[in-house]
Amino acid sequence: MAPRKSKEPKKPKVRTDNAYIAGAGTVLDQPVTETLKSNFMPYAMSIIISRAIPEIDGFKPSHRKLLYTMYNMGLLKGNTIKSANIVGRTMQLNPHGDAAIYDTMVRLSEGNGALLHPFVESKGSFGKAYSRDMQCAAARYTEAKLAPIAAELFADIDKDTVDFVDNYDATMKEPVLFPVTFPTILVNSNMGIAAGMASQICPFNLREVCETTIAYIKDEDINVADTLLAPDFPIGGELLYNRAEMEKIYETGRGSFKVRGVYSYDKSQNCIDISEIPPTTTTEAIIEKITELAKAKKITEISDVRDETDLSGLKITIDLKRGTDPEKFMKKLFRLTPLQDSFSCNFNILIAASPRVMGVKEIISEWVAFREECVRRRVYFKLSKANKSLHLLKGMEKILLDIDKAVKIVRETREEKEVVPNLMIGFGIDEIQAEYVAEIKLRHLNREYILKRLDDIEKLEAEIADCEATLNSRARIKKIIVSELEEVIKKYGKDRRTRIISADENALDDVLAEPEDTSPVTLFFTKDGYFKRITPQSLRMSGEQKLKEGDEITQVIESSCDKELLFFTNKQQVYKSRVADFGDSKASVLGDYVASKLGFEDGENAVYMIETKDYSGFVVFVFDNGRIAKVPLNSYITKTNRKKLINAYCEKYELHTVLYLKDDCDLELRSTNNRMLIVNTASVPLKATKNNGGIAVMTQKKGQRIYSVKAYENGAYENEHRYRTKNLPAAGSIIQNTAGKQEKMDI
Repeated sequence: MAPRKSKEPKKPKVRTDNAYIAGAGTVLDQPVTETLKSNFMPYAMSIIISRAIPEIDGFKPSHRKLLYTMYNMGLLKGNTIKSANIVGRTMQLNPHGDAAIYDTMVRLSEGNGALLHPFVESKGSFGKAYSRDMQCAAARYTEAKLAPIAAELFADIDKDTVDFVDNYDATMKEPVLFPVTFPTILVNSNMGIAAGMASQICPFNLREVCETTIAYIKDEDINVADTLLAPDFPIGGELLYNRAEMEKIYETGRGSFKVRGVYSYDKSQNCIDISEIPPTTTTEAIIEKITELAKAKKITEISDVRDETDLSGLKITIDLKRGTDPEKFMKKLFRLTPLQDSFSCNFNILIAASPRVMGVKEIISEWVAFREECVRRRVYFKLSKANKSLHLLKGMEKILLDIDKAVKIVRETREEKEVVPNLMIGFGIDEIQAEYVAEIKLRHLNREYILKRLDDIEKLEAEIADCEATLNSRARIKKIIVSELEEVIKKYGKDRRTRIISADENALDDVLAEPEDTSPVTLFFTKDGYFKRITPQSLRMSGEQKLKEGDEITQVIESSCDKELLFFTNKQQVYKSRVADFGDSKASVLGDYVASKLGFEDGENAVYMIETKDYSGFVVFVFDNGRIAKVPLNSYITKTNRKKLINAYCEKYELHTVLYLKDDCDLELRSTNNRMLIVNTASVPLKATKNNGGIAVMTQKKGQRIYSVKAYENGAYENEHRYRTKNLPAAGSIIQNTAGKQEKMDI
């Protein structure tokens, strides 16, 4: 058998027709920098300019194309329509797929809750911005229309206020920007990630933004932080405010601040309900982190955590174990979970197709310049239209001189094309005016119609003069912008959702404040022994103080964190502490129960609180039997760091009142026998022995006792001399009113 011949490789065919490209397939050396410049840089610039970074009107191209499509569909009025219909129509401007368009509409909707002032009214399930798992329904199920506030985006858009360009296939026109009547760029949050840069703009309260813009228009040297308090998020939360850091963000456009959730404690169920969370996290992320910490035994105070979000809103419930301090537990959660998170700001905005990171004042300045141009173009459009109408009416005015002549010219003209030239010759008018006259209906060739139209000449001349004056006066244009901003505030202004608190309020660790901390605070002490330490800023923003049923505030003291506290109890003991030992509180909570905080004995309650630093002054003890003891406060100084002192006052007699005084003063003592005595504390000897029994001041008959003690101000009674005495003890005088009649006391 003959051996098989091996096949020779075929030679490549060289094409000789026009399809052959010389050098095709040849590998060429090219510097990578040239490749990046020619291939990547155009792509990167396209992302930056046409996709990811918002412009001065507050929108990215995807937002603008969707909203303008809805505006053209007439969705500012009427009922909602299917979202799928809107998405399909939007693809005439935005050919990037229906999913991307629908996602854009979802974020702009009120149902999703991502924006402070949503531009889309929604019907159906649009998901929730605070939930990762709660997704929106398909576009074929949901419905939408433009929200009323969207009218501010399109105000006078048909009056040449902004430029229009062709869409991607040159079959439609779309606006380059919206002529927004308020700074939407600062009102609604915006985030975008481009190539090599990003943008992260936090939302601010609409009323504060407009008021700040008005203030800037009137005086460009304003301090923005005076009127623009802080960011305001649609989900609420609490913003930990630091003025210096906030002013840095306002100045540079970069920086960060902390936002934390809002909770309430349900004592009856011993659980914590979280109703607001930071904008940077989700309910699922928080629950997962709490569960992880519980499994790792880093938090042992909870028995269950669950998501109870329903139609009424967000709610995360945490069941606590018995004996857990909710305040301390929440401080731990704030430190260990996303329940407190930082929001990073990067105010990167496109100005004339160039990205710029700007501070708030610079953004407002750019917006005002943009809005001035919109108003100027609108006024010019109105002026041009008025000039055109006036020009036509001036031509009509000339035919008023001889209507019959005009009719005769038209009748005697043989060819239709000669009508306009003959009218121009006959009345000395131009072609535009002659065309207008030639188109007048026969029924309108009466004197009454023409005279009515000529009455408009005076109005048009006044309108033209006003428009020209506006165009020549920047002050008038600014006045128009201010009036529009005030109208926006009136229509759409809302209260803040995010509460502003001091950055050091409710510190996130259990480390005690150092004694040298002299920050001011206000101390509250109640009859049932509850204590609150509230910062001035938190106090200014607080409402009514929350108290236990039947409890009342007995002491309010302006203090500072470096002061010491002495709590006198009903068992003749005093417990020493410091203001710094207590965390900052707020009006909406009961505060610290002193007996639990300082470890009182069973049945022991705090009856009086003294705040001091140098232990000056003295303590006055008034007993039920009318005796008074006066002890210098420095008697309670200890050389060691003792927290509890026994025999703080006399135990022989029933204590009625404790008073801390820096100087001697008059006291008004009232007894159950309807008598009153005014006595000066200088008449009571000062004794260093803490538990001395004092001296008898107001004598009491059997069954009688002291029922009221308070500082007396001179002149409170016209006949106050009746209640004073030179010698002690004294029974006091029967209480009488101004008419000299005996008063009956409500004991």
